[in-house]
Amino acid sequence: MDLDTVRTFVAAADAGQFREAAAELGVTQQAVSKRVAALEHGLGVRLFARTPRGAELTIDGQAFLPHARELLRVAERAVASVRAGRRPLRVDVIASRGAATGLMRDFHRAYPGTDLDVVMLFGIETALAALRSGTIDASFRAVAMPGRPLPEDIESVRVLDEPLQLLTGPGHALAAARSVTVAQLAGHRIWMPGIAPGTEWGAYYDDLVAEFGLTIEATGPNFGSDVLIDTVADTPALATFMSERTRLVWPAGHGLRRIPVTDPMPVYPHSLLWHRDNPHPALATLRAHLAATGAGHDAAGTWRPGWVLPR
Repeated sequence: MDLDTVRTFVAAADAGQFREAAAELGVTQQAVSKRVAALEHGLGVRLFARTPRGAELTIDGQAFLPHARELLRVAERAVASVRAGRRPLRVDVIASRGAATGLMRDFHRAYPGTDLDVVMLFGIETALAALRSGTIDASFRAVAMPGRPLPEDIESVRVLDEPLQLLTGPGHALAAARSVTVAQLAGHRIWMPGIAPGTEWGAYYDDLVAEFGLTIEATGPNFGSDVLIDTVADTPALATFMSERTRLVWPAGHGLRRIPVTDPMPVYPHSLLWHRDNPHPALATLRAHLAATGAGHDAAGTWRPGWVLPR
């Protein structure tokens, strides 16, 4: 149903005259007559009876009028739902306990009036498809994986280089160390069941292993961080990598240690991705906030894979 004809019908019903309706709508009286006639033809009924006093609603016109008003209200709500700045900014943070979630919490505290929807998508291909379809407005990722350059319509900016730490239980051989070098980790079993082949974090740890000769085991089902830290706490032979800003809570009896890694310090790069044609005003606000509050990257003494985009 053509909403212009419905809008014209309501204007004519309210004015009681086609001439006044035409003036209100900024069209000719003939245009009003044609639109009403088209609507009547489509409905198969007469909506107005022409009288010397103007145009009066027929019984069918009276029945249709409240529904016509509701159609226009629904149309206005539909337009408002996608009008720039009226819908929440949708951002993919990958996981609830990671650094990206912390960055978005900081943004929300700085801009509490900005409506946000936070989602968690698994792989970068899924995130890219969501950005290109408009399902999300932005995504935090490590870009770009080897052999997978970003599409030309996707923009990115580095926002954080996050140091890795070694997480051990109290019985681990390195538990008492204030820091450990990458070379000291050679020969130790580092258990990370959350590494999935084909992901950007999988590519990151593949390069870390190849560069420094480490032993990372991704065996066994991934039951989440709670089971991971329980196992590490109880198994002196196992350690795991944990990003510096990953938020974890564990029982005091676990005696877990978070130990900085140095010489060089491995850092996990976080970039913000978005579609270059995305008009959401809060996206620009988020980018400016991250630029103003973010730490520098590629600092001396740090390591990250060579495929990570420099910008």
